[in-house]
Parts: sequence; structure tokens; C-alpha cells
Amino acid sequence: MDKRILETILADQSEELALKQTNHFCQRKEEEKIDLDSTQAQVVIGVRRSGKSTLCYNVLTRKRIKFAYVNFDDERLIDITGNDLNDVLEVLYKINGDFNYLFIDEIQNIPEWYLFVNRLLRKQMHVIITGSNAKLLSGELATHLTGRHHSISLFPFSFAEYCVLKKINTVSKTTRAISARRAAFDDYMREGGFPELQFINNTKRYIEELVNNILTRDIEQRFRVIHTSSFELMVHHLLNISPTIVNYEVIQEAFGLKSQHTAKNYLSYLKQAYLMVGIHKYSPKSRLRLTGEKVYPIDVALMNKREDAFAGENLGWRLETIVLLYLLRKYKSLDMDIYYYKDRSGECDFIVCDGRKAILAVQVSYDISSIKTRKREISGLILAAKKTGCENLLMLTDHDYEDLSQGGYKIAIRPVYDYVLE
Repeated sequence: MDKRILETILADQSEELALKQTNHFCQRKEEEKIDLDSTQAQVVIGVRRSGKSTLCYNVLTRKRIKFAYVNFDDERLIDITGNDLNDVLEVLYKINGDFNYLFIDEIQNIPEWYLFVNRLLRKQMHVIITGSNAKLLSGELATHLTGRHHSISLFPFSFAEYCVLKKINTVSKTTRAISARRAAFDDYMREGGFPELQFINNTKRYIEELVNNILTRDIEQRFRVIHTSSFELMVHHLLNISPTIVNYEVIQEAFGLKSQHTAKNYLSYLKQAYLMVGIHKYSPKSRLRLTGEKVYPIDVALMNKREDAFAGENLGWRLETIVLLYLLRKYKSLDMDIYYYKDRSGECDFIVCDGRKAILAVQVSYDISSIKTRKREISGLILAAKKTGCENLLMLTDHDYEDLSQGGYKIAIRPVYDYVLE
């Protein structure tokens, strides 16, 4: 690429990034995980539009660090290859003068990017990277930056972050404050946590474009998906019916896929692009844990803000999804695992395990006012306790608050809007 054109593009990008100074941003916990003094590359991974760039920008500017910036998620740089990266570096020096920190957005778009980053690290450059594909984390990073990277996963806004942004009091126990939190949670449960969604009116169009970008740019191009129509139909179907246990035979037949292996690959792509997340069935047997994966969208906004979604309210599904994302944030960073429990006698939504030990069983139900529903949900929780040996039992609902004992087990019933603020 002509260096004059490259200079214009990179100058435009720096100017665009500088505009963030005029915006109000919510400070996020993940900022604390970025170590700007480290000699390792700091890598922030997550779904598109989850706020990765803003997070890195905030960390750098709050510490008043001079840095250079390049965003490879730019259609003008679509033909850049690994051979052009030194020209990029040269132009960045021309624009910014000398610098020791380089902030790179969406680096997975560049072939052999890791050779460039490794060279920078050898020269004692501090490198901050964002990426929208888990393969960057599980594949390229593990293989090519072994011991030379520190990774941070970023989700869309949690409810706690949503409250900070909306200036909702999360501490006060007054009737007014509790009512405000409940109202805010109702909005969050319907609108989701993508940061930019909080500032725009046409949220459906935003989500449609986001999903389309993820499918076409992060998946179809990267993994060279040939039958894009079948793939996209499958994706929207899964988003419409999530949370759901995936049956690959049904998926293969419904969308005319070549094999169940193709269906498994397609789902793998969705998870790598952070469009969906999955949990496995609880079992002491490794073989059984590999079957019956249950999938969820990365944010509840993906459930219905798409063309022909036809999803309706689905408040129970939304509540369950929000709880899983909270558990992933809280426990995955502690190297714990999350499963669901199901057998012929009943089911429990989530089992949190520290190694082989089940430390928490969680049942989620939007409304347990019906005696039949209450009995079914409590029975599922107790069943999970008996089968896993877990003694910490929690039921999360829209608004109930109660402590009860049944069948020799103590069960805490709590409103979700309180629990996810802990």
C-alpha cells in the first residue's frame, strides 16, 4: 500500500479515537486486569461492539500514556498483509513521534500478525491488542505467543455496569431505590448490554448489522464457509430458540448440511466469534460431558432484535441467559467450570464446579407463584444437590426473597436483580 494513503488512514483513525475523550464511559472491572508495565502483550478478547477498544483507550488515557493506534477492522486496510506491517509501524512513528506503547485493534484480520507482535515484544514495545475471535486466544496466541501474552475476556455490559452508566443506585435499601433497580433490570433484560445500544434509537437495525458483520467478516471469511445461506439460517434459528440443547442430527437435517461434523464446526465458529456460549451436561464421566451441549447468546439483545426473530418476551429464557453470563464473569476467571444438570427425574440450570467439587447449584425461574412451577423448580434443585453433593443451593427469580428448608436442604431464593449486583 502507498505510504501516503496509509498515513491518511492512520491519521483518520487517531482522530476518530481522540473523539472518545468527549464521551462519558463506564469504568469496567476488566481495566484492572490490564498491566501496562508488563513485557507481555495485553490481549482483550470478546464479541464485536462489547467495548474492547474503549476499555483499552480508557486504561491508556487515564494513566496519561503516549501511544500509537491502528485499527485493522477498517475496509481501507482489507488488503494489508504481514509484509505491510513494517510500513504501518513506520507511518505510525511519522504521525506520533517516538512511542513505547502500541494499541492494535482487531489484529486477527492480518495474516501472520504474531510475527510482527513478537518482533515488537523483543524490542521492548508494550503492545495492547484486541480481537473478536476466540481462535486468536486458543490457537494463535497459545501457539505463537507462548508465555508472552496476558488475555482478558470482555462481555457486553453486566447489569452492574449498566446501572453505573444509567446512574442507578445499587446500594440503597429504600423503597424508591429498590423500585428503580427493578425497573432498570426490566429494561436491561429486554434491551441487553451492548454499550452503543444505550445511546441509539434504532436498536433492531444495530443488532442486525452487528450479527451480519460477525457472520460475514469474523466467520464466513475467516473459516471460508461455502454454504453461507444454510449457515446463516442455522445461526438465526439457534438464536431464536436459545437457550437450547443442540441436537446435531436435527440441525443437519433441518438445514441440509453435509454431515453432523459440519454442524459441529458451524457451532464452533459461533462460539469462537463470541456470538454464542455453551455449557456441557454435568457428569463425573468425561464422555457424557461431551454430549448435549446447551448454547446461549452472548447477550439477550441477540434473542429478538433481528429480522424475523419472532421471539416474543421469553422472560424466562432471558433471565436464565443473564444469570449464565454473570456466572461466567464471576467464576471462569477463577478457573471454575459451569455445567447444567439433567436426567429423567428433572433438571437444574447451572452447577458451578471447582475441579470435581460442586460448589453452587442454581435454578432460574422468572415466576414461581404457581404451586406446580415452584414444586418443579425446587425438586430440580434438590435433585441436583443429591446427584452432585452440592450443599449451596440458590433459586433466582424475578422478585422473590425467601429462605426455606426442604428435604434436609437449605435453599436461598433471591431476586436476580439483587444477586447479579453482588
